[in-house]
Amino acid sequence: MIFKRKMAALGIAALLVVLPLAGCGSSNGNATGNKPAAANETPANTSTNTDAGTTAEPDPAPAAETKLTGDFEIQYFVGGYGDKWWKKVIADFQAANPDLNIKEQAGPKINDQNKPRWIGGNPPDFVYIDGPGLNDRQMVEDGQLEDLTEWIKDAKNIDGELISDILAQPPQLYDGKVYNIPLVLNSWGVFWDKALFTEKGWAEPTDFDSFLAVSDQIKAAGVTPFIHTGKYPYYINGAILYPAIVSANNNDYKILQDMAANKVEAFQSPAVLTALNKIVQLRDKGFIDKASIQINHTDSQMLFLQHKDAFIPNGLWLPNEMAKDIPGGFSFGFIPSVTQDKGGKVVANTSTSTVAIAKNAKNKDAAKAFLQFVFSKAQASQWAELSGAPSNIKGDISSSNAPSFVKDAAKYLTSPDTIVIPTITFNADVDKAMQDATDALTISTITPEEWVTRVTDAVKKAAK
Repeated sequence: MIFKRKMAALGIAALLVVLPLAGCGSSNGNATGNKPAAANETPANTSTNTDAGTTAEPDPAPAAETKLTGDFEIQYFVGGYGDKWWKKVIADFQAANPDLNIKEQAGPKINDQNKPRWIGGNPPDFVYIDGPGLNDRQMVEDGQLEDLTEWIKDAKNIDGELISDILAQPPQLYDGKVYNIPLVLNSWGVFWDKALFTEKGWAEPTDFDSFLAVSDQIKAAGVTPFIHTGKYPYYINGAILYPAIVSANNNDYKILQDMAANKVEAFQSPAVLTALNKIVQLRDKGFIDKASIQINHTDSQMLFLQHKDAFIPNGLWLPNEMAKDIPGGFSFGFIPSVTQDKGGKVVANTSTSTVAIAKNAKNKDAAKAFLQFVFSKAQASQWAELSGAPSNIKGDISSSNAPSFVKDAAKYLTSPDTIVIPTITFNADVDKAMQDATDALTISTITPEEWVTRVTDAVKKAAK
């Protein structure tokens, strides 16, 4: 998958409920997921017994049913999460609404393919905001998404639950308004192979000092300590740079929110230089694989799985995305951040994939009914089963057989010693400037100070 998001289990999203998730951040460029639902009732009045595959009795006094008809177009990106869940949920929704003509617009390049339609004011009705070519903040700024502020206040899923009550992470606000709803949760972080580390006697990192120390040992053993995907630098920004900025800012993630708001002074903060200099340390110690700058996510992940490199910054979708290529005996270790000082708190940089309705949608009734359908407990469970990713819907994980790295992630995400960054989306042009500047920094083309200059120039231009 190229963007935020994937492997794990329903467990992480469920555990996040105990966290005091702070108000509203942003999404895609963050400092930044069952069983069949009812098949013979309209979405507003049904709930599903997912274990038996049967439809539960409707509420004692259901609202009058509204028959959904006409064409209903759904756009979804197919990446690391795959498309099994989408195929299933759409089939379930179609069965529940036989008079609706559902059209799928999907694939790994769908965002680029449909871009002319969005620009031309003729978009699909419903969109899953994930993958390259889509930025939720930009879509809001361009007036492409429906304002859901009033709708979400009272909207219930097909189980009769308020959608706003069951979300592990609340929707992002744009000038106090809601335009998209988080469907999937992800935490960026650093992965390694526990089995390899045990075999070699290498200590698993807990902070920046221990990360540097074990990287020295790894390099001495003939293995490159660290690889990232230079073609998509938001991986290293999300897992390394942004947590480092928060740690250097006395564990206050408001600095990232200020950066997302295009406040130039936030980018000029000493905390940003401190964080950038940690990347410089990795570079100057020869810890970063020189192949990183020119390769994509799957190539870097393959080198990591082959033990050519010991650490990789990535999202929780990594194991699911590379499931067919994981060697026998490989055991994923995970920590949300390695850039905190000794004794400092771990910083978990979360991100989400969201869903929204097009402002120019032709079938808004169907789109809203589909939102009610997908944000059910049954679909949360089905998402976890079919995508291998954590959902943004709260749930019980007491009987979960989550993999060890998921339990590691959950341990951090529920710890009072972890700073959990709510999803934050940067302006698309500023985000691109940061990515390009970080790539340049990793190969000594620019200095940390020049990184700041480059990016603040982009911020000033975007703010005009």
